[in-house]
Parts: sequence; structure tokens; C-alpha cells
Amino acid sequence: MSKPDGLQTRIFLDSGDPAETKEIISLLGFLDGQTTDPTLVAKNPYAQARFASGDKFSKTEIFDFYKQVVTDISSLVPGGSVSIEVYGDAETTADDMFAQGQDIFTWIPNAHVKYPIIAAGLAAAEQSIAANMRVNMTLCFSQQQAVAVYAATRGAKPGQVFVSPFIGRLDDIGLDGMSFIANVLAMYRASDHHSQVLSASALTMEHFMQCLALTFDLITAP
Repeated sequence: MSKPDGLQTRIFLDSGDPAETKEIISLLGFLDGQTTDPTLVAKNPYAQARFASGDKFSKTEIFDFYKQVVTDISSLVPGGSVSIEVYGDAETTADDMFAQGQDIFTWIPNAHVKYPIIAAGLAAAEQSIAANMRVNMTLCFSQQQAVAVYAATRGAKPGQVFVSPFIGRLDDIGLDGMSFIANVLAMYRASDHHSQVLSASALTMEHFMQCLALTFDLITAP
């Protein structure tokens, strides 16, 4: 089995386990990329076994483990994209995020660096685009955030910028996640196309099929 003719949407797996990458490729016959984050990598069976034994990772070890995981994933989807997330909290500056992003971007040849859509993350993304890096702007919950990403990444080439609106998390708080993400898609398609919509938090088959029907640029799902 291979990718169906006419399928316009790129399909990504949301996982921190290369074994799941292999499983999905076996089931579908293809995979266009993968999104990862520290939480997903912490669910990796090897990490879970270490946690269960009480053998905690040092800061260096956890970054080395994350690097190994995405390196293994990258080798399975060499023609696709693998998103790798920076660490950030309320105290993390734009320069700190950008420094992390520069390091992460060297881990594999097909990386998109994930930054949160907050002031520091947007500033780091602007620096990253100027440095010819690829970014995935995550935790998008409003059209205002989507507009802010577009503005911060002006001048980027198509495919250089992903924006990840979260469908399921909006549904969880009583909002219409699908309508929101469709509006973001329409807004971007009326622009210069330098930003692409990567629909995230697709938690149901209905979400997944609606994304395909609307020909979203990309979908990531567990």
C-alpha cells in the first residue's frame, strides 16, 4: 500500500516512539512526518521503564535521549518533517528559546523547531526564519495567534512555517475547534502561503475525516 493518489493533505504521526512510526508506516504504507514533544518522549517505553525503576534522567541524559529518539524517527521518514519542541516556561527568554532552537535544528536534516505562540516564542521564530531555519508554531488557540505567527515569519518560504491549531483542546472547553481551524486555513490561503496549517489535537475519527475533506495542509494524530 502507498499514499493514495489525490490525497492533498500530508499525514503526520504525533508520537515520541519510533516503534509507533514503524507500525504506522506498515499499516498505511507511508507517513509524511512526525510531531514530537517532551511529554510524548517521556511516554516512550524506554523512558517509562527508567522512571519505573527510579533511575531518573539527568538534564544532559534527557536531551541526549530526545535527540536519539528524533534521529531514529528521522531515518524512518527521511523525506518528511520531524517537529522537535524547545523547553519553555514563563521565565524563558526569546534568546534562550532561539539558542535551544539552533541546537535542535542541527540534530536531524528534516527538523521543524517547535516554539509556543507566546511573545518569546514569536521573537525566537522571527530570529529562526532570519537564520533560514524551519519552525512549527504550536499551542495555537485563536486567530489572533495565527495572525501573530504570520506577521513574525514574513519572508519565509512555503513549507518553512507550520502553525498548529489544537482542535480537540478547544472542543474540550466547549468551543468549536473545527470551525476555528477552518477559519485559520481560509485566512492563510488568502495570503502568500508562507505559513501552513498543521491541524493538531485531532482526537476523533470525525476530526480526522473533516480535516481531509477540507484539504488541510497537514494533520498530526496519535
